[in-house]
Amino acid sequence: MSPSLAEWLDDQPAPLADVIAALALACEEIATAVSLGPLADLHGKEDRRNTHGEAQQKLDVFADRRIAEALASSRHVAGWASEEQELPTQSGANADRGEYLVVFDPLDGSSNIEANISVGTIFSVLKHPFRGTPPGEAGFLQPGRRQIAAGYAVYGPATVLVLSCGAGVAAFTLDPRERAWRLTRASVRVPEQTREFAINASNQRFWEKPVQRYVAECLAGEEGPRAADFNMRWVASMVAEVHRIFSRGGVFMYPRDNKEPRKPGRLRVMYEAAPMAFLVEQAGGAAVTGTQALLDIVPDTLHQKVPVILGSKSEVERIVRYHADPHENTHWPLFKERSLFVPPAG
Repeated sequence: MSPSLAEWLDDQPAPLADVIAALALACEEIATAVSLGPLADLHGKEDRRNTHGEAQQKLDVFADRRIAEALASSRHVAGWASEEQELPTQSGANADRGEYLVVFDPLDGSSNIEANISVGTIFSVLKHPFRGTPPGEAGFLQPGRRQIAAGYAVYGPATVLVLSCGAGVAAFTLDPRERAWRLTRASVRVPEQTREFAINASNQRFWEKPVQRYVAECLAGEEGPRAADFNMRWVASMVAEVHRIFSRGGVFMYPRDNKEPRKPGRLRVMYEAAPMAFLVEQAGGAAVTGTQALLDIVPDTLHQKVPVILGSKSEVERIVRYHADPHENTHWPLFKERSLFVPPAG
């Protein structure tokens, strides 16, 4: 029988293993709730909005509460920050002595819940830089390279926990028969070559020129400069998109655009971009904003947003080159002489 998560964690420092075990237990319980959905009265929206003004789904609130409860039970966690909460939370019992801080997105892709499409939980573990004092907001504002561990759980046909403690990436599948996580991929790697990309094509008219060029060249297929056919995907769940990349390669893009020029990006550094960048780099991929490595960003606020481009290294590096030399981009009209959504003349 393949090793359990508990056995795998024996190789990690005991305090870190305790924190990850607490998160894994919360993810297990969230997986059950997701699978029950309307049977547990957990479909639909709450009569309130989160700190970003977004309507909260019932499962968002459930997942947020369950992870907070799990972290409160660990004596090694001084505090945590959730995408659903405006301010960080200090552990009631361990704020002064806990050595770790945890940030998390309790339920990524929650707009897909009622469509029964895969959703997930993303988390990141950081050292508490001011241990011995209750954590404030400043303690959480660390660059992604300081992450001690990161991971996500994807709630799909199977529930899978993908995890890194800084020495590669491992994947564990939840066996509901024995309520145990079993190691199913010991060394996850992102394939370097790919013929697949994921982007929300409805925003095509707002993309930056380097992204326009990259996507247009992919869509030009065998007749274009890449001399190869590509497939385009979009699930609107970052966890599902990244999990597919870990399975067969690809690129996920939520780039900067001019739809809302004052916003530098759409995804949150701490809760989405940094943890996923950590995992992708640990698996041999690359993760950037287009011009900067995601793991080098020092967040200014708990909910800062950034552009995200990550996945197979060769493709990400190509997009970075296009950003570095935008004035020499060749114009390759999407679908030859028409846009994605305009039918051909005649």
